[in-house]
Amino acid sequence: QVQLVESGGGLVQAGGSLRLSCAASGSIVTVNAMNWYRQAPGKQRELVARITSGGPTHYKDSVKDRFTISRDNAKNTAYLQMNSLKPEDTAVYYCNARILTRGDRYRDLEVWGQGTLVTVSS
Repeated sequence: QVQLVESGGGLVQAGGSLRLSCAASGSIVTVNAMNWYRQAPGKQRELVARITSGGPTHYKDSVKDRFTISRDNAKNTAYLQMNSLKPEDTAVYYCNARILTRGDRYRDLEVWGQGTLVTVSS
């Protein structure tokens, strides 16, 4: 059994910053790519940022130069530093990861966190 737990969401004024964290726990062998998605009310869930186990990153165009994804492999934790926040960044942010687990056998699982709400006021 593995899980992802997000934290760090909240209410912030436009132009402000927040840092989200996503911690993986359980019977983990390795955590591969870690991703941050978001879903605004009435919209589809979209990929915001991705970081591979080796470090290369990918960002949605609208957050480039404002958001930074990073990870601490020793802690199985990913972070999303969000600066210069805009009202259109308001959404529930979800962490997602590919995790190799070992229980009775090895399993390669896609795991989602429960989400954390980010609200940016104008």
